Amino acid sequence: MTAILLPEPESAVVARRDAIVKDLVAILGHASVIGDEDGRRAYETDAFTAYRCMPLAVVLPDSTDGVAQVLAYCHRNGIKVIPRGAGTSLCGGALPAEDAIVIGVSRMNKVLEVDTSARSARVETGITNLAISAAVGPAGFFYAPDPSSQLACTLAGNIAMNSGGAHCLKYGVTTNNVLGVKMVMIDGTVMEIGGAHLDADGYDILALIIGSEGQLGIVTEATVRILPLGEGARPMLIGFESTAKASICVSRIIASGIVPVAIEFMDRPAIEVCEAFAKAGYPLDVDALLIVEVEGSEEEIADRLGYIAGIAQELGPSSLVISADDAQSAKIWKGRKSAFGAIGRKADYLCMDGTIPLSQLTYVLEEISNICKRYGLGVANVFHAGDGNLHPLIMYDANDARQAERAEQAGADVLRLCVAAGGCLTGEHGVGIEKRDLMRVQFSDVDLAQQMRIKTLFDPQWLLNPAKVFPLDGRPVPAARASDPAIAAE
Repeated sequence: MTAILLPEPESAVVARRDAIVKDLVAILGHASVIGDEDGRRAYETDAFTAYRCMPLAVVLPDSTDGVAQVLAYCHRNGIKVIPRGAGTSLCGGALPAEDAIVIGVSRMNKVLEVDTSARSARVETGITNLAISAAVGPAGFFYAPDPSSQLACTLAGNIAMNSGGAHCLKYGVTTNNVLGVKMVMIDGTVMEIGGAHLDADGYDILALIIGSEGQLGIVTEATVRILPLGEGARPMLIGFESTAKASICVSRIIASGIVPVAIEFMDRPAIEVCEAFAKAGYPLDVDALLIVEVEGSEEEIADRLGYIAGIAQELGPSSLVISADDAQSAKIWKGRKSAFGAIGRKADYLCMDGTIPLSQLTYVLEEISNICKRYGLGVANVFHAGDGNLHPLIMYDANDARQAERAEQAGADVLRLCVAAGGCLTGEHGVGIEKRDLMRVQFSDVDLAQQMRIKTLFDPQWLLNPAKVFPLDGRPVPAARASDPAIAAE
């Protein structure tokens, strides 16, 4: 006779939640625990707002020791944990679950040490991305990764998703700028990996942790690389009558051997919305716009911008404007950095995050347009062209269930296209829940099994950020691995 599993009565769920909240209060105190419904609702989603779920409880520790105590408690009691920075994840990476608690690090936001001689800073990971540069700026330094959400996003989230930003073309993404971390394991053990030195011996575990999406532990402190501020920087705007010409221009700039600080790409829908919002002086009579920035002395800037202008002129640009001063440069970047919010004023959107080889840029942009047309949806493209990290914003009405479904289908087709073109599913946003069921598009069963074994090594019960990253499509795995704990956990 088959047993029938009935849903747990609501009274039992409430009693369990109340007991967990009481225990958490005993560990951290009332001020660090949120158990009421209104308080928990503020954490029911992240920036991937298509999905929402109320967590059991939210805890906001103010120290590594507090995080360790809570994780040890959750480990003993089999309670799932959702790590959270500022909740700016665009892939559902910080989406809660009903049977999980959220551990937020936003109160851990101090700069602990700055060593300009070693060009490093040690900070708590609840600090915002932009606040790191603000802290070291008076000494003539900055922290290079600069995602568009840098005013709000935390270093914790940057580390989880290996975030980049506009200036990653020259300076690299998070993994290129973090030297060491302090991480709390699920059982409360505190690990220290790397440090202020430039490289660590042994296996490169640091590279494994950065980009692991909170699946291996909670990073509470990090030692980051800080760089001397350049003498100056200046962007230029290059407008083209077609995305094809703009794509060719990007490839030719990179092929020339010059590495600008940034090459950003916007198509007509993005240009129009961002110009209406920021009044940045973007040309409105072009189908594609490049923002190319170089840095150095005035002589270097003039020489490099002149060389890049020469490359662009061979393709017959519709407009070419070099920023005249700091005020104009700030407006140019305000438009780009405000792109996601500006487009959000026009429509709901899903932001994709595929990465492709630059040689495929023209073809992939054309196909993205065709995909969205097939689903009857609009799309705006604004992305980091220099490293091929695409961000098509698929526009739809979130109040229309059919449109929302079509938007997700279109997004999945776009990501399949990126992989087919020789790229990958994500450049800086992570996998989260958004792309987990597409992981088989890029990885074989063997690939996924190896990744899941690593997850199991760090988190045997799979309590950390469950139901993220790995596919839940129910497909069988090879029989030889059927007893693997990693497989059983899924």
